[in-house]
Amino acid sequence: MNQKTAVVTGGGRGIGHAIALQLAQEGYALAILDINDEEKIRDNLEQIRSVNGNLFYFHGDLGCSQDRITFAREVREKYGRVDVLVNNAGVAPKVRADLLEMTEESFDFVIGINLKGTFFLTQAIAKDMLKAKAQDPAFRPVIITISSNSEYTSSINRGEYCMSKAGLGMMTKLFADRLAGDGIPVYEIRPGIIRTDMTKTVSEKYDRMISEGLLPIRRWGEPQDIANAVSALCSGKLAYTTGQAIDVDGGFHIRRL
Repeated sequence: MNQKTAVVTGGGRGIGHAIALQLAQEGYALAILDINDEEKIRDNLEQIRSVNGNLFYFHGDLGCSQDRITFAREVREKYGRVDVLVNNAGVAPKVRADLLEMTEESFDFVIGINLKGTFFLTQAIAKDMLKAKAQDPAFRPVIITISSNSEYTSSINRGEYCMSKAGLGMMTKLFADRLAGDGIPVYEIRPGIIRTDMTKTVSEKYDRMISEGLLPIRRWGEPQDIANAVSALCSGKLAYTTGQAIDVDGGFHIRRL
C-alpha cells in the first residue's frame, strides 16, 4: 500500500496513545497491540480514527508468544509492510518489593513482557522489514524502543523493572548493529518522569523532588514530549545515526554537583 504503516505496542493509552495519535496525524496507518479491552479505551481509539481512519487494534498480550505471532501475521496481511515499529508497551511490578524480597513470579512477569516480549516482536517485525526492503530498496523503515531512565538509575524496590529496561538498551544496540547494513536504523528513547497512569501513584513524591531541583527543566514530562521525539526519529533527517539512546527527561541524566 502507498500509505506508510506504524506499529505501536501499548498504544491504547498514556505515552503509547500520544505516539499513535502523533503518527496518525502525520499520515501513518496504525496497528496497535494492547492488553486493554477495546471498550475501555474506546475514546482514545476514536480520537485516532477521527484523525486517520486506518487503524487496526489487536487486543493481545505482548508477553504471549501466540499473540505476538498472530499480531505480526495480521499486520502483514492487512498492511503488507511496516515502516515504523515503536516498542512502547511495558509493565511495572504488581507489588514494589525490596530487592531481597523480589519473587520469581514478579521477575518473570516484568521481564517476560518488557524484555522478552519486546525482543521477539522486534525480531518478527524486523524480518518482515527485511523482506519488504528486498522488494523495494528505497524502503526506509525504522525501529524505536521506549525504555526508561530506570535503565541506569537504581530503584531497589523495583529491580526487575530496572533490569528489564537495561536489557532494552542492549537490545537496541544489538538490533542497530545487525540491521545497519540493511539500512534500518534502530533507536531508543529514555523517558524521565512522565505524567501517566503509572506515575500517578507517586505524583506527590515527584512533585516535591522536581520543586526541589531534581531536574534542570523543572516540570513533569508529558506523553507528547515522547511523541515528539518519536516523530523526529521517524523523519529520516538523522540518516547517519543508529543505536542512539535519546534522553527525554528534563535533563535528569546530567550529573551535577
